[in-house]
Amino acid sequence: MTSDKGPILAPTKSLDFELEMAFVIGKKTNSGEHIPVAKAEEYIFGMLLFNDWSARDIQRWEYQPLGPFLAKNFASTISPWIVTMEALEPFRTKSPEQNPVLDYLKDNRNSTFDIQLQAILKIDEQEFVITRSNFKYLYWSMAQQLAHHTINGCNVNVGDVMASGTISGADEDAKGCLLEITEGKKKLELSSTISRMFLENGDELILKAFAEKDNIRVGFGAASGKIIA
Repeated sequence: MTSDKGPILAPTKSLDFELEMAFVIGKKTNSGEHIPVAKAEEYIFGMLLFNDWSARDIQRWEYQPLGPFLAKNFASTISPWIVTMEALEPFRTKSPEQNPVLDYLKDNRNSTFDIQLQAILKIDEQEFVITRSNFKYLYWSMAQQLAHHTINGCNVNVGDVMASGTISGADEDAKGCLLEITEGKKKLELSSTISRMFLENGDELILKAFAEKDNIRVGFGAASGKIIA
């Protein structure tokens, strides 16, 4: 991170979460193989919730020209179990309109899922829902992400976990991280006495997700983590 005297090594003062989901690889490939988008789901075992903790002050310093590295490599949190693709099939839905799309990523199927997402901030035993989003808002499907990941011949192994990126919607309450919620300049007012720009010591961030249709409901468990000094 930076100070008036330049870069220093210190604890982050701008700790953030990122509301994401991740998919788990269930079938390996060899180096040099590419997974076509139409067959990508055959290589995906299931999904889970994923919190990509991010230190925004460190990120601001290192993302040009290197891109975030130390800002994101210190912690990740996942939900306690994997929901298989078979269990998610009833919740398949239409993908967002995409333009332009390179030929190897074109996919005319319904390749995403209606999964409701929440981010909850717990402060001194009080819980505040700060985000309500949905997996279907994600621009690139899991199949497209896996096809792109392997287009250069990068191999995958059983158990590999690949996170989606922040899942935000167009509504004000559907932003997937504090940086988007606050726009980096206005505090999130949670009550008459509690507000946040970024996470603070003692805060607990809880991600939850479920899919529901025709009296069928599938949950993911909670992905939670508490900030301890």
